[in-house]
Amino acid sequence: MSTLRAAAALTLAACLLTGCSNSTGTPTGSTAGTEFAIWDPYPQFDDSSDWVKLLTKCGTDAGVAVERTGYDTTDLTNKALLAAQQDNSPDVLIVDNPVVSTLADAGVLTTADELKVDTAAVSPNLLAAGQLGGKTYGIPIGANTLALYYNKKILDAAEVDPATIKDWASLTAALKKVKAAGKKGITFSAIGTEEGSFQFLPWFWGSGANLTQLDSPQGVAALELWTGWLKDGLAPNSVLNNTQTTSWQEFAAGDFAFSENGTWQLANAKKTGFEYGIIPVPSQAGGNAPAPTGGEFVTAPVQSDTGRYDTTEKLIACLTSADNAFTTDTTLSYIAATDAVQQKQVTENAELKVWVEAVQAAKGRTSDDLGTKYPKISQPLWTAFQASLSGSATPADALKAAQTTAAAATR
Repeated sequence: MSTLRAAAALTLAACLLTGCSNSTGTPTGSTAGTEFAIWDPYPQFDDSSDWVKLLTKCGTDAGVAVERTGYDTTDLTNKALLAAQQDNSPDVLIVDNPVVSTLADAGVLTTADELKVDTAAVSPNLLAAGQLGGKTYGIPIGANTLALYYNKKILDAAEVDPATIKDWASLTAALKKVKAAGKKGITFSAIGTEEGSFQFLPWFWGSGANLTQLDSPQGVAALELWTGWLKDGLAPNSVLNNTQTTSWQEFAAGDFAFSENGTWQLANAKKTGFEYGIIPVPSQAGGNAPAPTGGEFVTAPVQSDTGRYDTTEKLIACLTSADNAFTTDTTLSYIAATDAVQQKQVTENAELKVWVEAVQAAKGRTSDDLGTKYPKISQPLWTAFQASLSGSATPADALKAAQTTAAAATR
């Protein structure tokens, strides 16, 4: 998810003020001599980066100059909404996948069909995060998701074979063996924000629960799992305040057997100084749990000059082509959105196999046509697991209250 990318100082470019997405004196429908604006959520990349060089090359190949601006994710959403109101939107907008439905619902984005963007090769479970009302808005640039990192030395000492962990029962049994061996079990983020919901969803979905019914028996079972881990000392109370970053720091210190975390920690995993491995988050009954997808979509905002769309389509096709997607996803530590590029990633780096499998089982938070309803469900959900983990409510009561709140908010 975008909040976990390396933070960088926000560069506020003059694009919104100067109208860089408008034509520069050329006739309507013509793109000769025109600048095309691209906004993205990667302010950490400057003009010398491979990412910006790719944007420039895609513009050159399309016969136009590219004016690129990198914004912080939250700022980018607000800027995109304001620009649409002023009929001054960028030509290409790259946004975190849960934002797509918000912008589509507000009438900011064109559809993939209107733009003639080819999405046939994209994995359906990833594409679903950019769909609303039966229409597709853009194409994923790649995805990240969650899995379980483990400390091999701790598991060896506790006589736990990670290959035997296939479901909740076997994972909990492993945690108990680790505790009996004098080490700590599992750390994760259960903070009362979207980060916490992001980390709870694999367990929630892995129980068979659905976000439209938070207090189902399956959903209650998922929260009972987390709550039981804390009560039994298999997970620390610090999870209540842990972000995904602070949770990782606990694991990296070397005392925890497991950490629920994402692809974005791969580089940090190599710096821990201990041997690690990765397994998928297991579902309750066995197999891989559907973890939520992070990552961005390449979208095209509505333009009053529809003659610009042909060039916009060329830019998007360039950015998401197989070769370019491989390079970009490697840079961002993402898994590609198409099977062909995923297989190339595994060929180049066998360690990514588990992540490809996790992404193949993953789903978007706004999937199932939840769209803009998702944030109104996520907040009651994180309120519920915070209440249960802190001991102020039982899992069943916490989720019952959450369902009442979510149902009222999404009517």
